[in-house]
Amino acid sequence: MIYPAFNANSFWNYKATCALAGARHPAAPLGLITVAALLPTTWEVRLVDLNTEELGAGDLDWADLVMTGGMLPQQDGALAVIEMCRSRGKPVVVGGPDATSTPDIYAAADFQVLGEAEEIMADFVAAWTGGATSGVFRAEMGKTDVTKSPTPRFDLLTFKNYLHVGVQFSRGCPFNCEFCDIIELYGRVPRTKTNAQVMAELDALHALGYRGHVDFVDDNLIGNKKALRQFLPALTDWMREKNSPFEFSTEASINLADDPALMQAMSEANFFTIFVGIESPDADTLVSAQKKQNTRRSLAESVHKIYQAGLFVNAGFILGFDSEKGSVARGMIDCIEDTAIPICMVGLLYALPNTQLTRRLDREGRLTLPDDADHSQGLGDQCTAGLNFVTSRPRRDILSDYKAVLEAVYAPSAFFGRVRRVGRMLDCTHRRLELPQSMEWQELKSSWRLFWRMTVAKGDVRREFWKTVLDCLANNRQALPYVLMMVALYLHLGPFSRHVIAQVQRQIDNLADAPSAALPGRLERSEAVVALA
Repeated sequence: MIYPAFNANSFWNYKATCALAGARHPAAPLGLITVAALLPTTWEVRLVDLNTEELGAGDLDWADLVMTGGMLPQQDGALAVIEMCRSRGKPVVVGGPDATSTPDIYAAADFQVLGEAEEIMADFVAAWTGGATSGVFRAEMGKTDVTKSPTPRFDLLTFKNYLHVGVQFSRGCPFNCEFCDIIELYGRVPRTKTNAQVMAELDALHALGYRGHVDFVDDNLIGNKKALRQFLPALTDWMREKNSPFEFSTEASINLADDPALMQAMSEANFFTIFVGIESPDADTLVSAQKKQNTRRSLAESVHKIYQAGLFVNAGFILGFDSEKGSVARGMIDCIEDTAIPICMVGLLYALPNTQLTRRLDREGRLTLPDDADHSQGLGDQCTAGLNFVTSRPRRDILSDYKAVLEAVYAPSAFFGRVRRVGRMLDCTHRRLELPQSMEWQELKSSWRLFWRMTVAKGDVRREFWKTVLDCLANNRQALPYVLMMVALYLHLGPFSRHVIAQVQRQIDNLADAPSAALPGRLERSEAVVALA
């Protein structure tokens, strides 16, 4: 099993932060090790993660079969693996969300396993053992019974290579955001594993000696609140029995803030952070994008409620909606400051394959990039590649807004100011994590590296860092580990934001003097639906 390398120009690689912690990559490849658990127990499996290690000279010679695949930012890496296997005459199977969304791009693979593997892996194994040399195996979208999903092969991982390891409770999301491919891949009816299943996965991690950060990779953990309410007390009991070996992160929708009891239960189970898709502070834009769950609320009050429940928020924001009325930079900057969210994935609208957005843009004839667009950005993420369609507003104006937002929110005084505010609000009363002595020593070394890096940093960064540490010690000492965690991410986010700002400026400079091409057959506002990716 070969996990392809992510595109280097990605918000999510956190290289500097990983180095601080002695890791090589943020997240372990949960999809591949789940597929490994679906294979016959008589098969010998090796895992090579190209984000953490190189492929050895004898690895392909040893293997009878290669399996690969991943997400959109791994597309170039996956295609390189397929080409390498074909040149060596080694059969290769591809799967994962990107191959499922765009199978034609992966036509060179001998086999394609498309959709959720639990439904179709047995069919592939039967075909392979029966002598098949090629084939396509496709699962029906969003129908897999996840209660039949096996415990992933965590034993294939080298834990020290990763900041965190993932588990999964549910698949799918009940909302209908136009830009989202999750509902296309996994459906709008969240399907959940049983409590016993998830506990078995945590037992397996615990037995292998793993301790620390576990990420629930669900795209919306609260998509099925009824099931989650039944799960969290069992998770809390398990944590108490095991003496709190893990702390958890996840992704959830902003309406979590409407449920104090659920937030309390998450905090008691040792969740410490969530990623929330805010996208835009403009209510009209959110309604047009079919993200109504973010409207009819004060975003700042909602986020602050989550802080007060002991969870800090990371968030996604997007520019490039059809509905944007003039410059949106000031409104987005104000929203980020008002909510006090330090870690913001601010990106450009990207039309993902097989989404409502892409189908609409296709109908409108807008998926062919205009001549003044930058065609060279590759497949990073929406921070480094976006606006892959004819925009409603002039492209130059959107890019200028994007640059202004990044410059404002990742200026040291702004970033560390938000961290200080979170540090004061964060309720860590229920937080507990017991690590073995060896890991405590590693955590201590990471902290000393962070203090050293920030102390020798130039100017504003050094000054803002020490202001932040002292403020936290004076006002909410229990929050210090999480304040330092946010600060550590700035080692990546500060330089990354400057890289993206320079890249965006080059795009602006390269644009023709003439305004961007107008929308073909521009719809009236009342007839149009907003674009979001």
